[in-house]
Amino acid sequence: MFARFTIVQVNAEKMDEVIKLYEDSVVPGGKAQKGFCGIYLFTDAKTGKGYSVSLWDSEDDAIANEQSGYYKEQVGKFAEYFTAPPVQEGYEVSVQA
Repeated sequence: MFARFTIVQVNAEKMDEVIKLYEDSVVPGGKAQKGFCGIYLFTDAKTGKGYSVSLWDSEDDAIANEQSGYYKEQVGKFAEYFTAPPVQEGYEVSVQA
């Protein structure tokens, strides 16, 4: 399994809007992607910092998702909320319980 982290800094006053957009757009869209295993959003409403973690069957599935343009399209939906560019990182899931 592979995990893609997207680390964001958004306008803290708009956090509720960000969460709603994530629930209404990113989650259902992700479920339709090949190799998709799940997704989580972690937020700090005080600082505006957030972590989106999507889980994939393999690194190849995560890469294919990015190459399809889907990932860029989803991130673009949040452009008006960002106060800094998002950072993307990928990790092999080493332990799962």
